[in-house]
Amino acid sequence: MTPVNKVLVILGTRPEAVKLAPVVHELRRRPGRFRTVVCATAQHRRMLDEFLDLFDISPDHDLDIMKPGQSLAEVTTRALAGLDRVVREERPDDLLVQGDTTTAFCGALAGFYHKVRVGHVEAGLRTADKSAPYPEEINRRLITPLADLHFAPTETARKALLAEGVPADSIHVTGNTVIDALHWMRRKLRTHPPRLPAGLAEAMRRKRVVLVTGHRRESFGEGFRNICEAILETAEAFADVLFVYPVHLNPNVRGPVYALLGRHPRVKLIEPLPYAPFISLMSRATLLLTDSGGVQEEGPSLGKPVLVMRETTERPEGVAAGNARLVGTTRQKIIENLADLLQNSSRLEAMASARNPYGDGRAAKRIVEILGREAS
Repeated sequence: MTPVNKVLVILGTRPEAVKLAPVVHELRRRPGRFRTVVCATAQHRRMLDEFLDLFDISPDHDLDIMKPGQSLAEVTTRALAGLDRVVREERPDDLLVQGDTTTAFCGALAGFYHKVRVGHVEAGLRTADKSAPYPEEINRRLITPLADLHFAPTETARKALLAEGVPADSIHVTGNTVIDALHWMRRKLRTHPPRLPAGLAEAMRRKRVVLVTGHRRESFGEGFRNICEAILETAEAFADVLFVYPVHLNPNVRGPVYALLGRHPRVKLIEPLPYAPFISLMSRATLLLTDSGGVQEEGPSLGKPVLVMRETTERPEGVAAGNARLVGTTRQKIIENLADLLQNSSRLEAMASARNPYGDGRAAKRIVEILGREAS
């Protein structure tokens, strides 16, 4: 009889919940092969809870680590202490972390301390700049030597791992699980349309929509002022364009955004959205202006051009395929690229129709099949 493998899935933020939910569901479809335990650090409390509810995932452990005004060192300390206890109590056969968060790094380190096999979902992303994104670039670099199984989303990510000396037989190109989640949500939206914030549907009527997301630590201060000024100037120049900005809860984001953009009639500032209405809003948008990693992957799957407000990206596949452009946080460069796409329908359409490089929606199935083979 095949033994049951206990898999501890660790998550703490909204992106981790989205990208690990398909893996959790796939594991739970095979109860005779896997016992699935979910641990939430709640690095993002409110936003995490919304996504766990949406995907029908109830954590077996909830560390609730966040406190007001914590430093990165304090978050790391609390996450590692809590995860060390959970791994010691559960004694899993496999431990899965995703991406590049503090939760993911601490989870991989706790697994290593207890000699548990660690699988890294979305392995191999690199910018080669340890300060961009901060602290995520260092987190994912530190996870790599701790991990035993590297689930690379693309061939580019596989090559990055090989260049660092990671054994080839431990790297598996699976596609990105965010595409699995996106396909699942689009199917659900066909029968359960989401409710948008009050007044938003009316505000978008007969308007082209630019959907904005921005929250990166490296842009705090001058970067966010530049972003807001670029949005303001573009909104003034294009009377038929509405900017919709779900504003991140971090006060370093909310302060400048509300101060600079809060009064413009063609800029709609809203609270962070649950996944369903956010995907619906992405589908409605003309183009996306973002510093988010997940949006860089979701946009091409929805046929939406993406302007990336960063100097470099660990997701170069979208830029290479023509889905995305790097525009940084320089005011004039953002303005020029927005104007170019809003004025030139042929260039907008070329970006919208470029090939999606991030997967086919079967990444979670591949990951779980690999876990099963490795456990045999």
